[in-house]
Amino acid sequence: MKTKTLEKGGFILSYGLVVMAVSHSLTHVLARIHNAIFPILRDEFSLSLTQLGIIAAIPPLCQVLLSIPMGILSDKIGSKKMVLISQAIAAIGSVLASLTINPFMIIIAISLIFINTTIYHPAAYSFTTKLFEPRDRPKALGIHGAGGTLGYAIGPISVSILIGLLAFKWRQVYLFWLIPIITGIVSMLLLKSSEGVSEDVSGKITIQEELDESDEGGSFLSLSLIMFLIYRGLRSMGRDMIESFLVIFLVDIKGLSGALSSLILGGNNLMGFIAAPLGGLVASKMGEKRWLLSVLFISYLSLTASILMQNTALFVAFYLSHGFFTFLGMAANSAIVARLTPRRQRGLGYALFFLPPSIMGALSPIIAAFIGESFGLENIFIASIVVYFIGLLIIKFGVKVDSGDV
Repeated sequence: MKTKTLEKGGFILSYGLVVMAVSHSLTHVLARIHNAIFPILRDEFSLSLTQLGIIAAIPPLCQVLLSIPMGILSDKIGSKKMVLISQAIAAIGSVLASLTINPFMIIIAISLIFINTTIYHPAAYSFTTKLFEPRDRPKALGIHGAGGTLGYAIGPISVSILIGLLAFKWRQVYLFWLIPIITGIVSMLLLKSSEGVSEDVSGKITIQEELDESDEGGSFLSLSLIMFLIYRGLRSMGRDMIESFLVIFLVDIKGLSGALSSLILGGNNLMGFIAAPLGGLVASKMGEKRWLLSVLFISYLSLTASILMQNTALFVAFYLSHGFFTFLGMAANSAIVARLTPRRQRGLGYALFFLPPSIMGALSPIIAAFIGESFGLENIFIASIVVYFIGLLIIKFGVKVDSGDV
C-alpha cells in the first residue's frame, strides 16, 4: 500500500469522521431499548428470566452467522454502501418492533436491529482507520466510538423519558427513532468522501492509493490477534451478563422504578461520550495496550466495589465509574485491531473484532438467566467480575502489539 499525502492539517475532526460518528450513534440507538423494557415485556407477555434470556440471545446469534461475510463484503463493495444498507435495515427493524403483537415479532425486530450493527461495524471502523495515520487512529476512533456509546446511552434514556415522563407506549419508542434513522441515511448519501480519501475542515486532502498489496507483509491471523479475540469474548461476556438483567436487578433488588433503572442503564453508556475521545487522546500518547490495561483494571475494581455496596446511591456511583473507565479504553481496543491486521483486510479484521461479542451476546444472557434464577441476581455480577479479570490477564500476557504500522 502506497500512501500519497497532500498537505495535512493538525485538526482531526473531518466531515467524514463527523458523519461516521453520527451514523454510529444512530446504529446503536435501538440496540439497548429491549433491555430497558424487559420488565414491561416480562409483564405483558408473562415471560420468565430464561425466556427473556432467549430473547436477548437470539439477535447476537444472527450476528455470529453474518459477521465474517459482512466483513469480507465491506472490503469488496465499500464502506458507504454498507453503512447505508445497515441503516436501512435498522429502519425496518424499528418499524417491525412498533407493530409487535407477540414475543416472536420482537425477536425478529431486535435481530434486524443487531444485524444492522453487524453490517455497519466492519465498514465504518475500516473506513475510519484508513483516514488517519497510526498515531492519530486512537483519537479518531475515540470520536467515532463516542458516537456509538452516545447511541447506546440515548436508547435506554429515551425509554425513561418517553415512557416515564411522556406516557409513550414501548412500541412508540421504537417508532420515535425512525425519523432520526432516516435523517442519518440522508447524511450518509451526502457524504462525498470515497474510500481512501478524507477531507478536513481546512480543505486539505489525504489520498491513499493501493498500488501493490504485496507491500503489506505480515500474517493476518497471528497468535496475538487470536488471544486478543479471546479477551474480547470474555470482556463481552462479562458486560452482557450484567446489562441483560441490570434493569430487572435494579427494579427487583434495589427497588427502583423501571424509568429510573433505564436511566441508569443509559447513563452508564453515556459515560462513553466523554470517556471514549478522552481515552483515545491519552492512548495515542501512552500506547494502546498500556493504557487499556490501566483503565480496565480500575474499571473492574469499581465494579467489584459497586456490588459490595448496600446503599443504592453508592452502587450506582461505582457502577457508573466502572462504565467511565471501561469507555476510556474503547479507542485503544479498536486501535489495537488496526495494529494487528493488514490494511487490505481491515474490514475482515473488524468483523473478527466484533465476532466474539456476538458469540458471547448469544450465550451470556442464557448463562446469566441460569445464574440469576438458581443463585440470585447479585451473583451475576460476581461471575462477570471473575470473567473480566481472566480477560485482563489474557491481554496482559497473550497480546503483543507492534508499534509499527500494518
